[in-house]
Amino acid sequence: MVNMIAIIDYGMGNLRSALRGIEKVGGAARIIQSPREMIGARGIVLPGDGAFGQAMINLRAAGWIDPLKNACVAGVPFLGICVGMQLLFETSEEMGQHAGLGIFAGAVKRFPRGLKVPQMGWNQLHIVGADHSERSEAESKSASLLRDVPNDGYAYFVHSYYCAPRDSSITLATTDYGIDFASIVGRANVFGTQFHPEKSQVVGLKILENFVTLTK
Repeated sequence: MVNMIAIIDYGMGNLRSALRGIEKVGGAARIIQSPREMIGARGIVLPGDGAFGQAMINLRAAGWIDPLKNACVAGVPFLGICVGMQLLFETSEEMGQHAGLGIFAGAVKRFPRGLKVPQMGWNQLHIVGADHSERSEAESKSASLLRDVPNDGYAYFVHSYYCAPRDSSITLATTDYGIDFASIVGRANVFGTQFHPEKSQVVGLKILENFVTLTK
């Protein structure tokens, strides 16, 4: 996997779509089915569609849990997409209580009653600190994923649950869907997007391009 980005195949997620998105912005990537194939990867993408609990069952059954956590700690650039972002958190209340990877402190919660779910379609990204300086130097490094991404640009969402970080400093962008929720999170080398960047046209492809740059 040297000089390649590993796209994790654990039975859930738009793998081909993620692969095409990365290749479109000049990245070299490969879909992999086992942790041993991840050795030497320059970056990791964890896509996801479907239920959080089943995703964790699949990851655990295939032996992904510790290798993914170790890669995050080791500084390998990591991008979770949709459910892949949610899996970075400690718990989810989707179809009962389920433990996640615990990379970030916080929970995955269902949108409040009265809102149409899933949120499906285009919505805006409000970049934290876009109009004024409110981030430390360390936090600004995390925001490299958003370099040259326009504030209030649109991205494509499909989800019924949202991430509620306990540490607000990891929230890089928010989106309003009845409530303001974290639509992009990140710290150091680990990032997550609640939307699908590979389906989000110019804005999404710029985010993927920035991620590819981080892996070089």
